[in-house]
Amino acid sequence: MIVLSVGMPRAGSGWHYNLIHDLMKTTGCADAREIREKYKLQKILTEVNCNIGVLSPRRLAMAALPALMGNTFVIKAHAAPTNASRLLSNLGLMRITYIYRDPRDAMLSAFDFGQRALEKGRPNAFSHLSTFEKSLDFIMDYVRIWEKWMAEKKVLVARYEDLLMNYDAESARLVDYLKLDETNPEVRAVIERYRPGANDGQQGLHFYKGKVGRFRDAYTTGQKEILLDRLSGYLERMGYEK
Repeated sequence: MIVLSVGMPRAGSGWHYNLIHDLMKTTGCADAREIREKYKLQKILTEVNCNIGVLSPRRLAMAALPALMGNTFVIKAHAAPTNASRLLSNLGLMRITYIYRDPRDAMLSAFDFGQRALEKGRPNAFSHLSTFEKSLDFIMDYVRIWEKWMAEKKVLVARYEDLLMNYDAESARLVDYLKLDETNPEVRAVIERYRPGANDGQQGLHFYKGKVGRFRDAYTTGQKEILLDRLSGYLERMGYEK
């Protein structure tokens, strides 16, 4: 079985992936990085978190091969659902989680992360977001992807803010969805390892700011008005105050 950890960029998706990955490892399942090497999947499972990119039939079919051979492993994506991902979910070959964040904070985080990388001379996937307008266009693409995931069935949906501020309840929901034993000492140890503030040096907990509502102080009044206009109807459905 494949466990697919999907997330809005800069919404704690790396944190969520690593939590899920280590929780599943308590069952003895394979490390996705080892699956990538063994089955020659380097071209479709990229980066440290084995990001599959788009959920195309070809990519999912290639990833499904080791799952059909009895392996369970965790991979990551930021992409929208597809008929192929839906099919694997319905067949019981894939279990899917999705995490999102207030798009205004995610947008600000993406901009900051990209510009810090530029200053260090190591541009990343967010470094092209050089203006407010580019950052807004970028995050609106992922707001539309959020809308598509919210229409899906059999997907565990989480919010970054809830995981940050109500970690016990959210981690319990995740453990239940993954069909793990919450009384298992190994499971409890993983949950504690990824608890916010428990170990800031832990990979997957590398928040630079992570503050909820930081956009309110960072953006001008005019920019915040533009955000409200572009995000009209979305914020309420996402559960965020204007």
